[in-house]
Amino acid sequence: MTMLTIRKNPRIRPLQRTGEPWTRCNEAPRLTTTVPKEYVHRSSLAEVFLTGCDRIDDDTFYLTGQWPRAHTFFTSADGTSHDPVQAGETIRQVGLYLCHAVYGVPLGHNVLLWSLDFDSRPDRLLIGRSPSDLEMIATCTDFSWRGNRFSGFLEVEIRRSGELAATGTARFTCVAPATYRRLRGTRGGTGSTRPLERRAPIPAAAAGRLLPFDVVLAAADRPGRWLLNPDLEHPILFEHANDHHPGMVLVEAARQAACGLRPPGSFRPTALATEFLHYAELDTPCWIEATAAAPGQIEVTGHQEGRTIFRSTVTGY
Repeated sequence: MTMLTIRKNPRIRPLQRTGEPWTRCNEAPRLTTTVPKEYVHRSSLAEVFLTGCDRIDDDTFYLTGQWPRAHTFFTSADGTSHDPVQAGETIRQVGLYLCHAVYGVPLGHNVLLWSLDFDSRPDRLLIGRSPSDLEMIATCTDFSWRGNRFSGFLEVEIRRSGELAATGTARFTCVAPATYRRLRGTRGGTGSTRPLERRAPIPAAAAGRLLPFDVVLAAADRPGRWLLNPDLEHPILFEHANDHHPGMVLVEAARQAACGLRPPGSFRPTALATEFLHYAELDTPCWIEATAAAPGQIEVTGHQEGRTIFRSTVTGY
């Protein structure tokens, strides 16, 4: 029988014990991690903003999350604040997570987003010296199955350091892949259509953005009107393959159009209320129009092939 000899390496010194007791991993408090990225329909863990969830009662939940200090997209143009649209994305993730992790919606189901509203508090969005830890209360109304469809209405409060930072709602329906294919018809499935070539974007400052890469609008034939024209390789807006413009792209278009209606730097959106009516197709021009409504409020609509795709009210100062 061969004997295994273990020789000590004189260059490696054993760890020195200190007066502090050791804590084994399985003895530590609950450790922080993100929820599974699949539950919020993200490909990258860096884009998952939820870290945990506990049930308060049948349809009310306490969730935790975190916004990074230097997100590549959800940061104000001057770098000092979290983008209010990040609150909308967080609310979207809350709804998706609860559908899959709590209410049993299969991961392969598609989500039809009918509305997304959010209202932020600018003083609570300032970026600090550490990532922004979030506490959220989510209330689910009419979360139920009707046949093979699951639908509901979600309300969310987002707090930082105990202070209200944003509120919002979302209404949605989840459908099986076969149902989604029937709804999409010949345009369903990635690669089924040839997207429009991207035109030169409007100046980033006019859209309320820092980088041209983040601008989703191209100039049109008159002021107050633009062509929806995002970069389909954008790592956040098109984080995974899609056969249409995602709802968050339309929300971003509404925000940028509201900024574009005013002189650069003179309008800062804080709230958006959006109703989604039809899919925004990748292969047909989608025209974005903005008009001033009440003071501090701008109405934005998207039109494609003679029908209204979405309506959004953007509020700011």
